[in-house]
Amino acid sequence: MDPLVVGIVAGLLGLSFGAFGVLAFRASERQRALLEEGPGDASFPEGAADVLSVLGKAFVVVDAIDSVVRASPAAYAYGLVRGHTVVHRELLEMTAKVRGNGVVIEKQLELPRGPLGQGTIIIQVRAAMLGEEYILLLADDRTEITRTERIRNDFVANVSHELKTPVGAISLLAEALEASPDDEDAVRRFAQRMRKESVRLAALVQDIIELSRLQGADIVHQGKVVDINEVVADAVDRSRLAAEAKHISVVVGGSSQGKVYGDPDLLVNAFRNLIDNAIRYSPENTKVGVGLRDKDGLVSVSVADQGEGLRPEDQERVFERFYRVDAARSRQTGGTGLGLSIVKHVVENHGGEVTVWSQLGKGSTFTVRLPEMDEDQNAEDPPTRAQRAEAQRAEAQRKEGRRKDGQERQDGAARPPEQGAMA
Repeated sequence: MDPLVVGIVAGLLGLSFGAFGVLAFRASERQRALLEEGPGDASFPEGAADVLSVLGKAFVVVDAIDSVVRASPAAYAYGLVRGHTVVHRELLEMTAKVRGNGVVIEKQLELPRGPLGQGTIIIQVRAAMLGEEYILLLADDRTEITRTERIRNDFVANVSHELKTPVGAISLLAEALEASPDDEDAVRRFAQRMRKESVRLAALVQDIIELSRLQGADIVHQGKVVDINEVVADAVDRSRLAAEAKHISVVVGGSSQGKVYGDPDLLVNAFRNLIDNAIRYSPENTKVGVGLRDKDGLVSVSVADQGEGLRPEDQERVFERFYRVDAARSRQTGGTGLGLSIVKHVVENHGGEVTVWSQLGKGSTFTVRLPEMDEDQNAEDPPTRAQRAEAQRAEAQRKEGRRKDGQERQDGAARPPEQGAMA
């Protein structure tokens, strides 16, 4: 065979093998890049990824078959996405409509947070095309906003109902008075009932004003150093008339050496509400106990009564606005259903907590715990809630270390009982 022909054939074969090798290499590199990127890093229209990263909202991007190609961590946290699948049927219906007509859709949805439990999340979802291939779902969590709106609406409805009752009663009594001006007994009886309803109306209005004041209170910048012993003494003194009317003695035990930072008027009002509540639901000729003590950087005040006690289901709701364990008895005793709600708001505004222990037939004990001020805290430099919490933890750790050291030195000697604890 002609050597020239052999050379040409060999050259062509070599060129073919070389071209095939280059194509195979490029295909391999392309496949490897796709495997490394995965479904979450699919290509987007130019600049889309940058925009999504700074939106601050949960987002999900799906392809033509509703497979998730990219999703934010918030979308997983909200339970919208699991793996590469959109979880909720409502979201898939939105993507189908957008894919069909190309129109932007926006809805507010209430969806379960997960496969278990009763928890839900309320989100505002906006669905739109992203390029020609993808659909974008933007989700904004509105659970807290919606909950607040519901609370506000319920509060307005409850206030309207509670105000309507005494106002309507006063109106009817006035008509009865007008119809029987010559009957002295009837006039006296109706006048007494009108006075009772007007007192109840005034108390309700005052509690509503107090709640409004609490919402605008700035404890951090308007508070001052407070001696909790003086606050409790003032609250007991203001409740003395109500106690004497039922022959109930209010006994104060223990004392507090620590100081708290806050509004003394609000604190007096909170403790007066607790003591008044204990007096209201205690039988005549009994005692109401008020105990003070310091423990682990907290000032603790407990108010115990000898009433009928609360059922477990009532204990969970007793701090709700307008909640009454016995509505008929509350109206008879003059309760507005706002006292314990005010207590909770005051205590939380001061960085503390209020809890209840109760047992049917054995009465109830409400305990308020407030963080102590540091000994070196400048009263003119008000602490933030975070600073108070940090100081509280540090003080608790310091006292715990001191306690352990004392136990070691005393070879396991028992600690003496705490002073001021409620019996």
